[in-house]
Amino acid sequence: MERADLFRKARRVVVKIGTASITDDYLLSERKMGRIASQIAQLRREGKEVIIVSSGAIAAGIKKLHLTQRPRDINALQATAAVGQGELMKAYASEFERSGMNVAQILLTRDDFRSRARFLKIRNTIVTLLKMDAIPVINENDSIAVEEIKFGDNDTLSAIVASNIDADLLVLMSSTDGLYTKDPAREKGAQKIDVVHKITEDITALRGKSRLGGVGGISSKVSAGKMMMECGIPMAIVDSNMEDVLPRLMAGESVGTVFLPNKRLENRLQWMLYASNTKGSLTVDDGAARILAKGMVSLLPSGITRVKGTFKKGDPVTIVDATGGEIARGMVNYPSDDLTRIIGRHTSEIQTILDRKAPKEIIHHDNMVLL
Repeated sequence: MERADLFRKARRVVVKIGTASITDDYLLSERKMGRIASQIAQLRREGKEVIIVSSGAIAAGIKKLHLTQRPRDINALQATAAVGQGELMKAYASEFERSGMNVAQILLTRDDFRSRARFLKIRNTIVTLLKMDAIPVINENDSIAVEEIKFGDNDTLSAIVASNIDADLLVLMSSTDGLYTKDPAREKGAQKIDVVHKITEDITALRGKSRLGGVGGISSKVSAGKMMMECGIPMAIVDSNMEDVLPRLMAGESVGTVFLPNKRLENRLQWMLYASNTKGSLTVDDGAARILAKGMVSLLPSGITRVKGTFKKGDPVTIVDATGGEIARGMVNYPSDDLTRIIGRHTSEIQTILDRKAPKEIIHHDNMVLL
């Protein structure tokens, strides 16, 4: 599908709004927020479902607390974010009220996505809000997040949200109008990249910093683009300062940089690949590794040489080769205790060993994603 057709047909859109897109000198900008809100309201009137992932809580907290600079101490940062979240939502509510639209706040950490049940609960909440004609405004729960459960940047969070809700498009609104072959702020001759069809080494090597308090830089946007391409969801990086950039993008105009995937990955496989917390690992021999690499092949007990970790039936696990390299992930049909008893055995022996009927596949190919 051509870029223009793809965007015009997109119905469910996640819009990530960076700190620089809604602030001036670390303070929330009513002018910038109003401009973005009016564009999103226009998309809503055109029948699009829009989910916002917004930065800016710390900036809002700085303004509310009359601080002279961004705090450096982690506890002070988290406290500032806690104050700022309310101010950020108040600002969004005020701007969207002008168009007769309601907003709803959702604060998340990476831990919220690791459980399949919680992953689906998030999805159901967002979908219900959309049905109620409310605009979800999502942010990382900075006031409580610790290193182990942080996304690190809202580019990553927005990509996981887009995957969670089966979005048709992710838009990263930033202070840059897309990817360049070199950092345009530092080097002459940098050329803008209009479309990315494949994540090459040259693309992953791109660098550049976000401005005005943003956490993610160009590398985090490329990582989000890679994630979206593997999930089969288009992504665009656009300049939030460009006039009517969202309607222009959705109309098919060539603005920003667009990542165009080839195929769509099933939602539960997206979760397994990017959001789940794997419970263990299965080591396979060289023969099994070669067969799995061909795709659409289930994992049988005869190819497994080692089971590591404790897990239940249905849990996600990693599949590693003899060198320890991860080659796939999948949801197992057996708990770890049973699996340790049948590894290396033929499928015909499973019923005798376990004294019950059981699936012949340890992981069915429908529940596996290759890396």
